[in-house]
Amino acid sequence: MSPMSTEKALQQLSPTADPKKYWTSLGQIEQSPEFQKMVEREFPEGASEMTDPMSRRRFINLMGASMALAGLASCRRPVEKIIPYVIQPEQITPGIAQRYATTMPFGLSAFGLTVESHEGRPTKLEGNHLHPASMGRADAFIQASILDLYDPDRSQLVQKNGKKATWAAFVDFWSKLYVSYLNNGGQGLAILSESFASPTLYRLKQNFTQTFPKAVWATYEPVSDENIFAGISAATGQSLQPNYDYSKANVVLALDSDFLMMDSENLTAARGFATGRRVASETDSMNRLYVVEPAFTITGGMADHRLRLQSGQVGTFLATLAKALQRQNVKVDNRWLPAQNEPSSIDTAWIKELARDLVANQSQSLIVAGRRQPAEVHALVFALNQSLGNIGKTVVYRALNDAAAPSTESLVELSKALKSGEVETLFILGGNPAYSAPADLAFDKLLTTAKQTIHFGKNADETGSLTTWQLPQSHYLESWGDTRSADGTASVIQPLIEPLFDSRNTVEMLSLITTGALPKAYDVVRETWNSLIPGNFEAGWRRVLHDGVLADSATPVIHPAIDKKLATFLQAHPFPATSATAASMEIIFTASASTFDGRFANIGWLQELPDPNTKLTWDNAALLSHTTAQKLGVKNEDLVAVELKGRMISLPVWIMPGQADWTVVVALGYGRTKAGRIGNYIGQNTYTLRTSESLHFTRGAKITPTNGIYALACTQDFHGLDVEKLASEAIDRRLPTLIREATLAEYRNHPEFAGQESEFPNNSMWPDWKYDTGYQWGMSIDLNVCTGCNACTIACQSENNIPIVGKRQVAKGREMHWLRLDRYYSGNLDAPQMVFEPVGCQQCEMAPCEQVCPVAATTHDAEGLNVMTYNRCVGTRYCSNNCPYKVRRFNFFNYTKDTPEIARMAMNPDVTVRFRGVMEKCTYCLQRINRGKQVAKKENREVRDGEIVVACQQTCPTDAIVFGNINDPDSQVSKMKKQNRDYGLLAELNTRPRTSYLAKLRNPNPELELSNHRG
Repeated sequence: MSPMSTEKALQQLSPTADPKKYWTSLGQIEQSPEFQKMVEREFPEGASEMTDPMSRRRFINLMGASMALAGLASCRRPVEKIIPYVIQPEQITPGIAQRYATTMPFGLSAFGLTVESHEGRPTKLEGNHLHPASMGRADAFIQASILDLYDPDRSQLVQKNGKKATWAAFVDFWSKLYVSYLNNGGQGLAILSESFASPTLYRLKQNFTQTFPKAVWATYEPVSDENIFAGISAATGQSLQPNYDYSKANVVLALDSDFLMMDSENLTAARGFATGRRVASETDSMNRLYVVEPAFTITGGMADHRLRLQSGQVGTFLATLAKALQRQNVKVDNRWLPAQNEPSSIDTAWIKELARDLVANQSQSLIVAGRRQPAEVHALVFALNQSLGNIGKTVVYRALNDAAAPSTESLVELSKALKSGEVETLFILGGNPAYSAPADLAFDKLLTTAKQTIHFGKNADETGSLTTWQLPQSHYLESWGDTRSADGTASVIQPLIEPLFDSRNTVEMLSLITTGALPKAYDVVRETWNSLIPGNFEAGWRRVLHDGVLADSATPVIHPAIDKKLATFLQAHPFPATSATAASMEIIFTASASTFDGRFANIGWLQELPDPNTKLTWDNAALLSHTTAQKLGVKNEDLVAVELKGRMISLPVWIMPGQADWTVVVALGYGRTKAGRIGNYIGQNTYTLRTSESLHFTRGAKITPTNGIYALACTQDFHGLDVEKLASEAIDRRLPTLIREATLAEYRNHPEFAGQESEFPNNSMWPDWKYDTGYQWGMSIDLNVCTGCNACTIACQSENNIPIVGKRQVAKGREMHWLRLDRYYSGNLDAPQMVFEPVGCQQCEMAPCEQVCPVAATTHDAEGLNVMTYNRCVGTRYCSNNCPYKVRRFNFFNYTKDTPEIARMAMNPDVTVRFRGVMEKCTYCLQRINRGKQVAKKENREVRDGEIVVACQQTCPTDAIVFGNINDPDSQVSKMKKQNRDYGLLAELNTRPRTSYLAKLRNPNPELELSNHRG
C-alpha cells in the first residue's frame, strides 16, 4: 500500500466515519489495482504477488511428462492393502468405531476426552462431557494433537551422541550413576521438567526429592500462568489458583486477557460466558463485556466496549479504576494505590462508567487479567474482586494440589548451577528449553557444561539434538498416567494404542530416575489411585476408566483473606506512569494460535489454520497499528529489523486495526529448526528477543525498515462474499446484510430488524421439490455466541480428511477448509469492532451450483442435502464459479499422495479421500447422518433430536452451532430458526439456504454508546 493510498484509506475510516461500514482488510479499503487484480480472478492464484523462483514456463517443462503419465494412472482405483485379524478381538466390530475416555495433560490444565477408535487406531478427539474442564468440547489444539501421535518425525529410538542405542543400554548407564548419586544424596544431579498436575507424577517427584535431597528440580514453561499464581500468593500468602464462573457474571472486565481462547481453561470460560450472551427473545437479558488490551484478541472481538491500551499501562489503568471505585464507596485500601496523579493517556470517562457498572453489579461482576500481566496486577485484581464481593460468587480459589508449578526463577537458578559446573547430570523431562528458554540464559550453550545430559521428549528437537542421550517419549494416547484439572478433579490417562515406536511415558521415566528400575506405568498409576478411590478399588477403577474422571474429587474451595503484606508488595512494584513512545516501543510476546509456544509447530492442520485475528497462515509477523506503520513508513509485507537490547531479528510487517500505537506484537513458537518436515524454518524465532526479565512485554524495542519484502499468506481476501469484482456495487450493497447486528436496546425496540432488509423472491425456473416430509436437515449458527475460535474448522478437517496444501497454495487461494471463519471489522481503524461469521456450504434448496454442473456431480437428495458424487466430477469448476458463498474447494493436486503411511492412520475410514481434479465441500457430515439413521432403523424408531451431532457442532465450546431435522417442530434447530433474529445469508438470491444465522447483538453501556447501530 503506497503512502498516498494509505492516507486515502485512513481518511475513509477516520474516527468520524460511518461506524457500520464493514470491511475485511486494508487492501479492501484501499482498492488498489493490485488488490482488485487479485480478487477479481475466478480462482485467485496470487502468483505474481509471491516471490517464486520457479517460473510458469519452467514448471510446465519439468512437469509435462510426469503429468501425462499421471493422467493415465489416475484412471485406476488406488490399491489398498487389507490385512485381516488372525483372531477377532472381543468387542470390536469391523467398521464400527469404539469410543474410550482419556485425558490430555496440558501444563497445569487437563482436558477430558472421548477418543474415537477404528480397529485399534485413534482417529478423532472429542471432549468428555463428564469432565469439568472440557464439558464435551475440545479446542483446536486438543483436536490437532492427534497428529502428534502419528507424526513421522517423532523420536523413534534411543540415541546416544546422535547414534542408535537401546533402552537397555540407557538403563545400564543410569543404574551405575544411580548408585553414586544415592550415596551422595544427589549432589550434581538435576531435573528440568515441564509443569504438571498429576497425583502419580507428584508422588514420584516427592520420592525423588527424598531420595536425592541435594539434587535440583526446576520447572519451566515458556507460556504459563506463573504471574497469576505469584500475584495471588502476594495478595493472600497462599499458593492458589482461580476458578472463574463467567455464567454468574453480569459484567466482566478483561485486562489483557484472551480468556475465550488462548488463556488457561478457555473451554469452561467460553461456555460460561456464552450462557450470558444467549438471547431467545427480546425479553432476555445479556451480560456486558469490557476489554482492555493492546491488540485484538477474539475476546476483544466479543467485547461490548473495547479500549486499546499498551500492555505496560494496564496496571496504571487498574489503579485508576481502583480510585474510581473508591470514590463510589467501594472499600479500597489507599495503600494499594500509587501516589502519582492519573495519567492523561488513560480515558477517565471510560473508567468512570465502568466503575459505575461494576458497583451496580457487586457480587455479580468479575475482573480478570491475562497471563502476560505482572504479579502486581494480579494481586490488585484479587483485591478489587474481594472489594466488589465477587470472591466466592463469580470466582473461587483452590489449592494447587499435586502440581509442579512453573517457575522461571528455578530455571535461572539451574542455569547458574550449570554455568558454575555444579551440575554433572541433567535430565530434561519434556519441553524444549534450548529453543524456548530466555535468550539471556543461552541455555543451548549451557548444555555442554554438564558431563551428561538426557533429553526425554517426543522429538529429537533443538534440545534433543544437543544432549548426550535422546530418549523417545510416548504420546499421551499411548500412555498410562493421571492428571488433575483446574478444580482439582482427578482423571486417568489411559492408552488408546500401543506405542508406535520404542518409547516410554513420563511415569516410567521418572520412576526409573527415582528407583533405578524401569517399571510398568500401569502398576505405578494404580498404586497411586489405591488411596484416591474409596470403597471397592477394582469396581471404582473400572468406573474411572469408563467415565474418564473420578466423581466428586474436586479439591475444596478456599476462602482466602487479603494478606497484610499486600500493601507493601504493591508499593514495592509501582505501575509505570508513562507510555511507550516511538523512541522506545513496547514489544509484546504472545502465544501463537497455531503453534502455541512452538510445541505444535509440526502439525500441518494448525500451521494452515488462519489466525483468527490476522488471518495469516504459515508465518508470524510484526503486528503494528496503522498509525505506527504510517509514521515508520512501512506497509504490509515490508521487512523490518526488530531490535531489543542488542538482539535483533527480521520480520515482515502486518498492520492490525485496533492495535495500540507504538506497540509491536510478535508471536512465539516459530522459527523452529528441528521440529520436523512441516515445522522447520517456518516464520522467525522470536524467543531470541525474549529475556528472563521480560518474558511477556517490555519497552525499549526499536523497529527499522529494511529494503526487503516477504510474502505472507493471508486468507481473508480469498473466497470472501465481499470481494467479487463482478457486480461489485451490488456486492457493496449486500455487505451490511452479511453481518446483521444491533444493540440489545435496538433489538428490544425493533425485534424484527434481522429480516427487514431482505426480500425473498419465490420465482424459479424449476418446479419446487416438496420438503415437508421425512427428515429435512438444517443448521442454525448463533453469531451472538460464536467467538471465532477456529475449533469448528479443525473438527471439520479431522472428521472429513481435509488435506493441507502448504503456504504457496494458500497464497493462491487454494486452501481446502470446508468451513471458514470470515472476519469483519466495522468502524474506524483506531477503534473498530470485530465480528466472525462461520461459512460452509449452505445446502441451498435452490442451489446455483447444481444448475451448472455438466455431469450432475453435485445434486440434491430427498432430505435437502446438496451432495457430491466424487467419481462423477470432471473438475470443470463451474459449480464453484456459480456459488455465491464461495465454499467449494477444488483439488488442484493430489495432496495426500506423499502423506506418510503412519500419518494416514489418523484418517477417518468413514469418509472418502478425494483426489486431484475433484471438487469438494461441506456435507453436513453425511456419514454421521447415515450412522444415526441406521441406529434408529435398527431400533425401529425415528431419529431423536440431538442424536445426530455434526463435527463442528460437537466441538463448539459455546454451542453456537445447532443441527437437526427442521421438519420436527420440537427440534432445537427448528426453534432457533423460528426466532426473530434468524436470517439466511444472501437469501435474497432465492438460494433458500438450509443454514441460517441468528443476528449478532451487543450490550453496550448506554452512557458510553456514542454511535447508532443499524437496526
